[in-house]
Amino acid sequence: MKPCPFCAEQIQDNAIKCRYCGEFLDDRPRAGRHIVAGWPGLYGGFEYRSQAELWGWPLLHVAQGYDPRTGLPRVAKGIIAIGNIAIGLLAVGGFAVGGVAIGGVVLGLLAFGGIAFGGLAFGGIALALYLAIGGIAVSLMYAMGGLAAGSHAIDALRADAEFLRLLERWWPGIRDVFSGTGR
Repeated sequence: MKPCPFCAEQIQDNAIKCRYCGEFLDDRPRAGRHIVAGWPGLYGGFEYRSQAELWGWPLLHVAQGYDPRTGLPRVAKGIIAIGNIAIGLLAVGGFAVGGVAIGGVVLGLLAFGGIAFGGLAFGGIALALYLAIGGIAVSLMYAMGGLAAGSHAIDALRADAEFLRLLERWWPGIRDVFSGTGR
């Protein structure tokens, strides 16, 4: 009896393969072990680019996973871009940048996401130049949320009178909703 060089369990002297760990003990090359997070085959990913182009960008570009040549994440770039990382006029992805951006972390003129940066931003955390609506909303002009900061803000503790007048154009009776909030 001798110990297995891989798992240290006792095996027979003439063993070719360890019965405990499954490793071969002769001079065979060992198979590499690929560890990839997520679904099988995600490493290679997927990519589709439409033939139609506008301003040199594909009308639709879908890309996810990693580029096997470079090992870097694939980036979807197109008029409509969909992927883990997306850049386009309409961008949808985990990280999205575009005119209209939708996803986890987004930057756009119109941004919808978990963390949204933009001219108009809507999300869990919304940071905007003009209007931010979210759990935490910060804007240079108008902000609405659980915690809101801006020139004119509506949050759990206060409701700005000018912001309420602006909202009354589209939502008559909005003042009644915020009647208990200090002004």
